[in-house]
Amino acid sequence: MAEKDQSDLDRELIELLNELRVTLPGVQVLFAFLLIAPFSQGFDRVNDLQKYAYLAALVLTALGSALLIAPTPYHRIRFRERDKEAMLQIANRLAIAGTVCLAAAISCALFFVTDFLFRSPVPALVTALVAGTIACFWYALPLFRKATG
Repeated sequence: MAEKDQSDLDRELIELLNELRVTLPGVQVLFAFLLIAPFSQGFDRVNDLQKYAYLAALVLTALGSALLIAPTPYHRIRFRERDKEAMLQIANRLAIAGTVCLAAAISCALFFVTDFLFRSPVPALVTALVAGTIACFWYALPLFRKATG
Protein backbone atom coordinates (compact mmCIF):
# COMPACT_ATOMS: atom_id res chain seq x y z
CA MET A 1 0.00 0.00 0.00
CA ALA A 2 1.33 3.41 -0.95
CA GLU A 3 2.29 5.76 1.84
CA LYS A 4 -0.45 8.25 2.61
CA ASP A 5 0.22 11.93 2.14
CA GLN A 6 0.18 14.35 5.06
CA SER A 7 -3.28 15.76 4.28
CA ASP A 8 -4.83 12.26 4.34
CA LEU A 9 -3.18 11.53 7.68
CA ASP A 10 -4.34 14.87 9.09
CA ARG A 11 -7.91 14.20 7.93
CA GLU A 12 -7.88 10.71 9.45
CA LEU A 13 -6.60 12.10 12.75
CA ILE A 14 -9.37 14.72 12.83
CA GLU A 15 -11.97 12.03 12.08
CA LEU A 16 -10.64 9.82 14.86
CA LEU A 17 -10.66 12.68 17.35
CA ASN A 18 -14.23 13.60 16.40
CA GLU A 19 -15.34 9.99 16.86
CA LEU A 20 -13.71 9.87 20.28
CA ARG A 21 -15.50 13.10 21.23
CA VAL A 22 -18.80 11.32 20.55
CA THR A 23 -17.87 8.12 22.40
CA LEU A 24 -16.20 9.47 25.53
CA PRO A 25 -19.20 11.24 27.09
CA GLY A 26 -21.19 7.99 26.99
CA VAL A 27 -18.41 6.14 28.77
CA GLN A 28 -18.09 8.92 31.34
CA VAL A 29 -21.82 8.93 32.12
CA LEU A 30 -21.89 5.14 32.50
CA PHE A 31 -18.78 5.23 34.69
CA ALA A 32 -20.30 7.96 36.89
CA PHE A 33 -23.49 5.92 37.33
CA LEU A 34 -21.50 2.83 38.22
CA LEU A 35 -19.30 4.69 40.69
CA ILE A 36 -22.26 6.06 42.66
CA ALA A 37 -24.54 3.00 42.48
CA PRO A 38 -23.10 1.19 45.53
CA PHE A 39 -23.75 4.26 47.68
CA SER A 40 -27.44 4.49 46.78
CA GLN A 41 -30.32 3.09 48.75
CA GLY A 42 -31.26 -0.42 47.81
CA PHE A 43 -27.79 -1.54 46.77
CA ASP A 44 -27.70 -3.75 49.85
CA ARG A 45 -30.45 -5.87 48.20
CA VAL A 46 -28.18 -6.76 45.27
CA ASN A 47 -27.58 -10.52 45.01
CA ASP A 48 -24.27 -12.19 44.14
CA LEU A 49 -25.02 -12.50 40.41
CA GLN A 50 -25.91 -8.80 40.26
CA LYS A 51 -22.73 -7.91 42.15
CA TYR A 52 -20.64 -9.78 39.59
CA ALA A 53 -22.50 -8.09 36.73
CA TYR A 54 -21.92 -4.75 38.43
CA LEU A 55 -18.22 -5.49 38.94
CA ALA A 56 -17.83 -6.56 35.30
CA ALA A 57 -19.59 -3.39 34.12
CA LEU A 58 -17.42 -1.21 36.37
CA VAL A 59 -14.13 -2.83 35.29
CA LEU A 60 -15.09 -2.88 31.60
CA THR A 61 -16.10 0.79 31.75
CA ALA A 62 -12.79 1.69 33.39
CA LEU A 63 -10.89 -0.28 30.72
CA GLY A 64 -13.01 1.25 27.96
CA SER A 65 -12.27 4.72 29.32
CA ALA A 66 -8.56 3.99 29.45
CA LEU A 67 -8.52 2.63 25.89
CA LEU A 68 -10.62 5.46 24.45
CA ILE A 69 -8.54 8.13 26.19
CA ALA A 70 -5.21 6.44 25.32
CA PRO A 71 -4.90 7.95 21.81
CA THR A 72 -4.68 11.43 23.35
CA PRO A 73 -1.64 10.92 25.58
CA TYR A 74 -0.10 8.71 22.89
CA HIS A 75 -0.44 11.59 20.44
CA ARG A 76 0.89 14.12 22.96
CA ILE A 77 3.97 12.00 23.63
CA ARG A 78 4.70 11.02 20.01
CA PHE A 79 3.29 13.84 17.86
CA ARG A 80 6.63 15.51 17.05
CA GLU A 81 8.26 12.30 15.87
CA ARG A 82 6.77 12.33 12.36
CA ASP A 83 5.19 8.93 12.78
CA LYS A 84 1.55 9.84 12.24
CA GLU A 85 0.69 6.72 10.20
CA ALA A 86 1.76 4.37 13.02
CA MET A 87 0.11 6.62 15.59
CA LEU A 88 -3.18 6.46 13.69
CA GLN A 89 -3.03 2.67 13.37
CA ILE A 90 -2.38 2.27 17.09
CA ALA A 91 -5.04 4.85 18.03
CA ASN A 92 -7.54 3.10 15.75
CA ARG A 93 -6.90 -0.25 17.48
CA LEU A 94 -7.17 1.38 20.91
CA ALA A 95 -10.47 3.04 19.96
CA ILE A 96 -11.94 -0.22 18.62
CA ALA A 97 -10.83 -2.10 21.75
CA GLY A 98 -12.36 0.70 23.83
CA THR A 99 -15.71 0.36 22.06
CA VAL A 100 -15.62 -3.42 22.60
CA CYS A 101 -15.16 -2.81 26.33
CA LEU A 102 -17.92 -0.21 26.21
CA ALA A 103 -20.31 -2.60 24.45
CA ALA A 104 -19.61 -5.27 27.05
CA ALA A 105 -19.96 -2.75 29.89
CA ILE A 106 -23.31 -1.52 28.56
CA SER A 107 -24.49 -5.13 28.38
CA CYS A 108 -23.34 -5.88 31.93
CA ALA A 109 -24.87 -2.68 33.31
CA LEU A 110 -28.13 -3.43 31.51
CA PHE A 111 -28.17 -6.95 32.93
CA PHE A 112 -27.39 -5.59 36.41
CA VAL A 113 -30.33 -3.18 36.35
CA THR A 114 -32.84 -5.48 34.65
CA ASP A 115 -31.94 -8.40 36.92
CA PHE A 116 -32.48 -6.13 39.93
CA LEU A 117 -35.92 -5.12 38.62
CA PHE A 118 -37.27 -8.27 36.96
CA ARG A 119 -37.25 -12.03 37.24
CA SER A 120 -35.78 -14.46 34.70
CA PRO A 121 -35.83 -14.65 31.71
CA VAL A 122 -36.42 -10.91 31.16
CA PRO A 123 -32.88 -9.73 32.08
CA ALA A 124 -31.14 -12.27 29.87
CA LEU A 125 -33.51 -11.65 26.97
CA VAL A 126 -33.27 -7.85 27.14
CA THR A 127 -29.49 -7.97 27.54
CA ALA A 128 -29.09 -10.38 24.62
CA LEU A 129 -31.29 -8.23 22.37
CA VAL A 130 -29.44 -5.03 23.19
CA ALA A 131 -26.00 -6.67 22.99
CA GLY A 132 -26.96 -8.21 19.65
CA THR A 133 -28.15 -4.84 18.35
CA ILE A 134 -24.91 -3.18 19.44
CA ALA A 135 -22.86 -5.97 17.84
CA CYS A 136 -24.81 -5.65 14.59
CA PHE A 137 -24.59 -1.87 14.22
CA TRP A 138 -21.18 -1.25 15.75
CA TYR A 139 -19.28 -4.20 14.26
CA ALA A 140 -21.18 -6.50 11.89
CA LEU A 141 -22.50 -3.72 9.63
CA PRO A 142 -19.15 -2.03 8.99
CA LEU A 143 -17.37 -5.39 8.65
CA PHE A 144 -20.03 -6.57 6.19
CA ARG A 145 -19.66 -3.36 4.17
CA LYS A 146 -15.88 -3.78 4.21
CA ALA A 147 -16.15 -7.38 3.02
CA THR A 148 -18.60 -6.55 0.22
CA GLY A 149 -16.74 -3.42 -0.75
